[in-house]
Amino acid sequence: MSTGYADSTGYANSTVQIASTARASAAHAVSDEALIGRIAAGEKFAMQVLFGRHHVRVYRFVLRFLRDHMLAEDVTNEVFLDVWRQADRFEARSAVSTWLLAIARFKALSALKRRPNEGVDETALAAVEDPADDPEVAIRKRDRGEVLRRCLKALSHEHREVIDLVYYHEKSAKEVAQIMRIPEETVRTRMFYARKRLSELLAGAGVDSAAA
Repeated sequence: MSTGYADSTGYANSTVQIASTARASAAHAVSDEALIGRIAAGEKFAMQVLFGRHHVRVYRFVLRFLRDHMLAEDVTNEVFLDVWRQADRFEARSAVSTWLLAIARFKALSALKRRPNEGVDETALAAVEDPADDPEVAIRKRDRGEVLRRCLKALSHEHREVIDLVYYHEKSAKEVAQIMRIPEETVRTRMFYARKRLSELLAGAGVDSAAA
């Protein structure tokens, strides 16, 4: 037999859970720009939502520079700490994701300068297999992916970075220019030569660049 207290406590807990779920659902519908506004006002929950949306992308971007998982995690945390402290400085001249990657790039390069003998490792991120592939297809994809990573590693740092931002982070030439702080035309020029060189490397490795 339940008591009135137990019934009321259970109702209260259910209400809290429902409210929490509703709050989380509503947060996912809020734009990044709106979240930045709330963060500037000191709302910690908005910071948690933004971190949840973007921390993996920022971490992977940083990891390509640093080749060190723990250091990449530290730099990623520094990026979002900067967001918490400087959200009121966001001027919405670019997408929030572009702003985050610009901060991440600056911090990653600063970390690299403190370790001058370290380079960029394009193999740091593991390839993800499609569970729908049969073993033969999966092996072919792994082999092709390994060749692609080796070819990417053979590119210059400037060309690798442009390829990474355009293809892995789906940034436009304008956004890449904002992140790298170079003219948009320079981005397009680097992209042209990066594609050309990558196609040559892939062809030399016996891989069709369209299939890679």
